[in-house]
Amino acid sequence: MGIMKHSQKGLNYRVRGAGHALVLIHGFTETSAIWDDFAGELSADLQVITPDLPGHGQSDCTGEVHTMEEMAEAVKNLLDQLGVKHCVMIGHSMGGYVALAFARKHPEMLRGLGLFHSTALPDSEEARQSRSKAIEIIRGDHKGFLFHFIPELFAPENRERLKKEIEVLVSTANRMTSKAVIAAQEGMKVRSDARDVLFSASFPVMFIAGQKDSRIPFESIRELAGIPETSYTLFLKHSGHMGYLEARDETLGFVRFFAQFSVQKRNTPRDP
Repeated sequence: MGIMKHSQKGLNYRVRGAGHALVLIHGFTETSAIWDDFAGELSADLQVITPDLPGHGQSDCTGEVHTMEEMAEAVKNLLDQLGVKHCVMIGHSMGGYVALAFARKHPEMLRGLGLFHSTALPDSEEARQSRSKAIEIIRGDHKGFLFHFIPELFAPENRERLKKEIEVLVSTANRMTSKAVIAAQEGMKVRSDARDVLFSASFPVMFIAGQKDSRIPFESIRELAGIPETSYTLFLKHSGHMGYLEARDETLGFVRFFAQFSVQKRNTPRDP
């Protein structure tokens, strides 16, 4: 566990293992703790770095709006402090938006990019209006918002089985201030179209998508997966937005495969 200073604010993070760096970025209202299970497994072969994004976990809220670019720079500053020159970066949901912003500005640092229930598409006008309505609800009762929002991220058939895990996620999210929750929503609302990152990617790109995801349209991921020169996709038939819990073994295995492949691909000498 460590604390890094970013813009005079604290950024919390954890580093486990040694070797090639794998950066796992959590999503909206989550913390780096969602990766504890994965990191425990993956750190046997990799250096796993898991930051708390600004306003989440033990990291400070840094403003009224947390843009994806600002959060990406916080991660970049952390990697600089740790002496990490290259890494595989995988983001869940909002963490994927942050990873895309990182990839646009610092592509030379990436050996692989993973979108875990995430998308390169910007919010539609309808989605932006929905976020604006959510922000008004959050201002009045952010804990009530989170109580209803988080269970809906799971496929209906998984909610009872994962009841305890959902309770932990809600409890963790409730520790966030309403200002931090709104700052993240505002940042996601104004994020840009990141398909250009996929078109120009010189590194492999990973997609994990749930067929019962209420947040990221499943069919849109099929289209995005065809953009990069090299991409690997895992489709989960019985998962919603939270595959790291809903389909733990499948997603852990896929992340392990992708991280190892990305590192090996970069280190394999090319034919003259």
